Amino acid sequence: MRTILIFCVLAGLFSGNSIAAERKPNIVVILSDDLGYGDVGCYGATKVKTPNIDKLAAEGLRFVDAHCTSSTCTPSRYSLLTGEYAFRKKGTGILPGNAPLIIEPGRETLPAVLKHAGYAAGAVGKWHLGLGRGNVDWNGEIKPGPLEIGFDYCFIMPATGDRVPCVFLENHRIVGLDPNDPIQVSYDKPVGDEPTGKNHPEMLKMKLSNGHDNTIVNGISRIGYMSGGKAARWSDEDMADTLTKKATAFIEQHKDAPFFLYFAPHDIHVPRVPHARYAGKSQCGVRGDVIEQCDGSVGEVVAALDRLKLSENTLLIFTSDNGPVINDGYADGAQADLNGHTPAGPLRGGKYSIFEGGTRVPFIARWPGKIKPGVSDALICQVDFLASFAALAGHTIPDSAGPDSLNVLGAVLGEENARGRETLIEHSGNLALRKGDWKFIPKGNKGGANKVEEGDKAPAPDAGGGPQLFDLKTDIGETKNAAKDHADVVKEMAEILSGLREAGRSRK
Repeated sequence: MRTILIFCVLAGLFSGNSIAAERKPNIVVILSDDLGYGDVGCYGATKVKTPNIDKLAAEGLRFVDAHCTSSTCTPSRYSLLTGEYAFRKKGTGILPGNAPLIIEPGRETLPAVLKHAGYAAGAVGKWHLGLGRGNVDWNGEIKPGPLEIGFDYCFIMPATGDRVPCVFLENHRIVGLDPNDPIQVSYDKPVGDEPTGKNHPEMLKMKLSNGHDNTIVNGISRIGYMSGGKAARWSDEDMADTLTKKATAFIEQHKDAPFFLYFAPHDIHVPRVPHARYAGKSQCGVRGDVIEQCDGSVGEVVAALDRLKLSENTLLIFTSDNGPVINDGYADGAQADLNGHTPAGPLRGGKYSIFEGGTRVPFIARWPGKIKPGVSDALICQVDFLASFAALAGHTIPDSAGPDSLNVLGAVLGEENARGRETLIEHSGNLALRKGDWKFIPKGNKGGANKVEEGDKAPAPDAGGGPQLFDLKTDIGETKNAAKDHADVVKEMAEILSGLREAGRSRK
């Protein structure tokens, strides 16, 4: 009897170990905001210190040709969560803070797919994909939102730091709202008697460069009008800490089962208001300070995974929603304080641009014991998260899900002989095409280089109207238009782009 009992105990232990070994890996995506290809140390930055991000790169796989889909935030985030190029759907441009939800509930989104596969899904940080169905009552239940498209939990800012309402939303309600001080929001006309940056510039602790002259919150005027909700309004200086604590709390609460965390820090988007711990610490002004603050948030998330002994069963990806911007509405000295720092690195353009600096972003994948440290030149894109993570979770998705999402999991994990994408559409109002080392910008597309300070590269020949073709292997800065010398390539690329634009993808 004793022998049988020992056998049963041992069998139970081995069975438990087997179950533990079969647990699906956790997935953490950290999506920084407006962080450029050259903004962190492992991509060449020297005037800002990013030790936590650099450590991820040293322990994981650093990609040098990874992309978001669009060079601005709302369409980029839409693509990441839906697996669909944003240009395919109207209304996916940069949204006001009171826009309705642009992802339809019931759709097979990234969190919904992982939820079907047994994951708990949480969203923390910047949202900017709309809430409700229009005319939101900010004082009651606010839905549909993240919970209606697949997340189990959310703690978000509705839009951006420079747009009202300047409050946090947890699940369906505003955090800390006093019912006796109801919130009103308008993007058409002033509401209440709140002072504005336009009428009271003397009240501002951060001056304007253009726009952003509506309601003043925390000494900073925003886009849009807001009244009420004083107890619920955020402190910009504490925002990074607040969001990071919520992200690590989600990890702690779900440590015993597979989870997906979509953590979208506000840094380094405007207004750039670092906590006192980071203010003045970098060598290139306030923009550098918030880059270092973002790095601190990354460090906190990694520390939580390590402390809970989850790192070896967690795929962690760090990336950015689009390329960099310097002067984006506030006179914060970012341009004058660059001090030789090049936010886009060797790339041309940045946020709002069709050139590589608009969508080629930092991208690091870390999974100790699974991903061999190194550097990859595979062409990959955030639109592929849906199909790739579904494959990682062992979940088959329907053909209707993620119409532009390809399974590039092998490339993300750095598997030998694994390939990334063959083609990629880049979006900034208009469209461009990547195929191998070739970059094609169609005739009439000026490239969106409306922010010269971001790369300050000379305009390419024919930028005003003719097609543009660049060999990125020899001209990563897109300065030499090769269209006239390679008419056959221009023709081929134009045909491919036309076909992809009209027909969508064929998932591999």
